[in-house]
Amino acid sequence: MAQHLELANGRTILVPSYQIEVTQQQNQLSFSFQGVSNDKFSEQFLLCQTEFNFERSAVLLGDGFQMLAQTTGTVDEPVDIGRCPDNSLSYRIYPSSASKRYYNYLVVEDSQGYSLFGFTSCHRFAGYFQVEEIEGRLMINAYLDGEETYPQDWASNQLESIVCLQGDSLSHLYSEFTDLIATHHTPRAGVTKDAPVGWCSWYAYYAEVNEQNIYDNLGKMQSKLGQLDYVLLDDGYQAFMGDWLTPSDKFPSGIKSVIERIKSAGKKPAIWLAPFIAQPESEVFKNHPDWFVRHQDDSLLKADDVTYAGWRCTPWYILDTTNPEVQAHLTHVVKVMREEWGVELFKLDANYWGTLKGKRSQSGVTGVEAYRLGMEAIAEGVGDGLILGCNAPMWPSVGLVDAMRVSDDVERNERRFEQIAKETFYRSWQHRKLWQCDPDCATFVSLPNQAADRQSYEFHRNALLASGGLLLSGDPLTELTPFALRSLSKLMLRHKHCQDAARFTALNLHHAFLPLTERNELHCLFNYQQAAREITLTADQPVYWYDYWTGEKLEPEPTPVIEVSLESGLSSRAIITSI
Repeated sequence: MAQHLELANGRTILVPSYQIEVTQQQNQLSFSFQGVSNDKFSEQFLLCQTEFNFERSAVLLGDGFQMLAQTTGTVDEPVDIGRCPDNSLSYRIYPSSASKRYYNYLVVEDSQGYSLFGFTSCHRFAGYFQVEEIEGRLMINAYLDGEETYPQDWASNQLESIVCLQGDSLSHLYSEFTDLIATHHTPRAGVTKDAPVGWCSWYAYYAEVNEQNIYDNLGKMQSKLGQLDYVLLDDGYQAFMGDWLTPSDKFPSGIKSVIERIKSAGKKPAIWLAPFIAQPESEVFKNHPDWFVRHQDDSLLKADDVTYAGWRCTPWYILDTTNPEVQAHLTHVVKVMREEWGVELFKLDANYWGTLKGKRSQSGVTGVEAYRLGMEAIAEGVGDGLILGCNAPMWPSVGLVDAMRVSDDVERNERRFEQIAKETFYRSWQHRKLWQCDPDCATFVSLPNQAADRQSYEFHRNALLASGGLLLSGDPLTELTPFALRSLSKLMLRHKHCQDAARFTALNLHHAFLPLTERNELHCLFNYQQAAREITLTADQPVYWYDYWTGEKLEPEPTPVIEVSLESGLSSRAIITSI
């Protein structure tokens, strides 16, 4: 028999399965399986549902299972924000013909205010929402991806928890949501520390990075760019994907020696690795084929069998993190890097692939659960170092990373700058609550095969200014232009004064606001290929108004109201007030 529940805010929830026990706390529901049957949990197990009693034109926002997927738009016209939706022909997490899935949370903005439907836990099952028409009524259905597991194989009967919130302030809903998530997943200590500021090798040299590149840029960090603390050695240093302790021939001195030189220069070493994958040429794959995820027929599972193959050195094979030997291996690798090499920050990439569905050594363990076991093994080796998740499954990572990339890779062109800004802004409420948000690197210098115009670079720096979070230069520091130097300097000044993300008050992402100091407030304004317009800004008292980047005074005398113009196309402005 179905269960009907009324939340504290008056919303009615229907739980269709009589085998599900529900515990209610105000507007949050926690679920557990109390049935006697051992029926398989499909990838579309209906946990509960509620009426979509909103305007048909309401704006929706939902997350993806993996970092590169987000969806906005309306019920009838969903819009993918990034390049890699979960249901694309590349990722194939669910069929492209199926209803759009909003993983982790669904936000609804209409003329009456805001509503938020969200999963407050992700221990074993990914959760998602679908808006579907049933007997002429639109319903919000909350599903669990049971991954075809059987209840009798589970470690516990506990399912995931859901909250339904509503109100006039989107910021308040997000704050309440993150507080509830924290009761299920304690944030790591680094979430509220100062955000790392430094340099990353990837966007300057990509996989061709060599030892001398690191030393050349390190030299610049000891002179003009002394405020850059971290040196992040990205992909390209390793012999093969999977053999993270073995350097390529481009690093003849060895990685430990390079890191010692970074430390002797007074900088903090950081390193990239993709801990859950290995290419067939790697020693870890050749020596331990029994460590990898398989198909049900016991053949080895390659990533491209079920999802996106990966961006280089394919095929990728997936480590079985339910295997205690694999867990010990992961702990050992990062422990060597942390304790013997002195690495302080670990950028863990391709994390999504650690959740792929397949046959593991432990039955009844989902991909989400296996991923969390692997991340816990890594955290043991990392100790008090910092963990940055990248290309990660979003909610399966809560409580397991200090920082999280929240956008696609930056690329020096107008289209990508716009895309990653939106991706970051839609997730900026997570900053310093779930993790430090990483908006990806600051890139202001064009490369021979990758270039943008000045207005696009100005948009990019304003997006970073609004975002807060990690600040890593991705340019070759030996080639910085005066514009790039000024931009980095002013971004670092913002980080010195305030570590918070600017707050957007609506899903159109036009205006972000941040109290920067006791005397200064920051306004960041954005146009996304729209017509030129005038914007009215207000303050609580008469203030001076300045352009953040040039210092130009916009009005001769203090005033509580000012009108500023925004150009057409992809454009932006940053305005700061002073009492």
